[in-house]
Formats: sequence, structure tokens, C-alpha cells
Amino acid sequence: MGEIVVHVEADVNLTESAEKVQEAITNIFAELNLQTKPVGKAIVLIGEARGRDSLTCLRDLLRREHIRSAARAVFLEGAGRKSLRFCVNKQVAYVGHLSFSKETGESPLGPIRVTIECDDPRELIEWLASRST
Repeated sequence: MGEIVVHVEADVNLTESAEKVQEAITNIFAELNLQTKPVGKAIVLIGEARGRDSLTCLRDLLRREHIRSAARAVFLEGAGRKSLRFCVNKQVAYVGHLSFSKETGESPLGPIRVTIECDDPRELIEWLASRST
């Protein structure tokens, strides 16, 4: 798989609590180092982590929620040559579950946007959401 770098970002709307958005993110990516970036009157939470261990929580959620097949489809759709991109519903993540979404339109408060850089996205997908147990 080579080196893995996970980039996560989520807008914090004026009607939201930054702490709750942070909790939503850390429910999926426990090893993430989050920082706040002001954007106009709102803020964006940005995080980065390195290594496969930073994805263990995500991998465990996929298994616990029994959504590996759905995850594989989302991951394959978002796979590039050296990266993997997908979005997660912020509200669902806050309550400790996982639901994929599009970048616009599906999540009223906006999604958690994820980009994973790696040498072989298909190998990473197999590790995250393998067909076997």
C-alpha cells in the first residue's frame, strides 16, 4: 500500500457546534489531528493523519455496520491513480454510524470530505472493505 495520508475537512456552519462536528469526524478517524481554519464568518475543520492505523476506526465501522459492499462501490467510484475521495454524512457520523453522501445536496449541513493519498488505491480498498471477513 505504501505511504497513506488521510486528509479530512468539514465546514462548521453558523448553526453548528464546532465540538460536535469535531466529534463526528473523530468518530470515524480517531487518530486525526484537527485544526480550525476561519473562512469568512464560519470555520472549517481540517485534519490530517498518516499511516494505515489512522483508518482502523473507519475499517471497523464498515464491518460493524455491514456496509462493506456499499463502501467498495463508493470507494471505487472515487478512486484515482494515487488517491481515494469520498464524503460522509456529518450528522450520521456524530451518532457513531457511517453513511456516505455526495458533496452537495444530500447532507443538509454539508458532508465530511475525505481524501486518502496512497500508492495503490485498489489495494487500500481491499483492505478497508474486503469481500471476505
